[in-house]
Amino acid sequence: MAHHMQTPASHLAYLTAQNRIPAASVIALRVAVVLSKWGQRRRSRHALHQLPPHLLRDIGLTPAEAERESRRVFWRM
Repeated sequence: MAHHMQTPASHLAYLTAQNRIPAASVIALRVAVVLSKWGQRRRSRHALHQLPPHLLRDIGLTPAEAERESRRVFWRM
């Protein structure tokens, strides 16, 4: 028996279509997910900015590349 795996987004769409989750709740959840991703990016970029050159080399980045990435705004991938 094949089991169809749903993504979180498709599952939310299904539940909303079935009137099991109000649309406002879906919107609030999506906003929370976006804010969480933005926070993680901000923390990751700050941590990258703090790494010494020898650790940057270990992950394959030059100090200039790390600096450029750490200066990117959190809402950009």
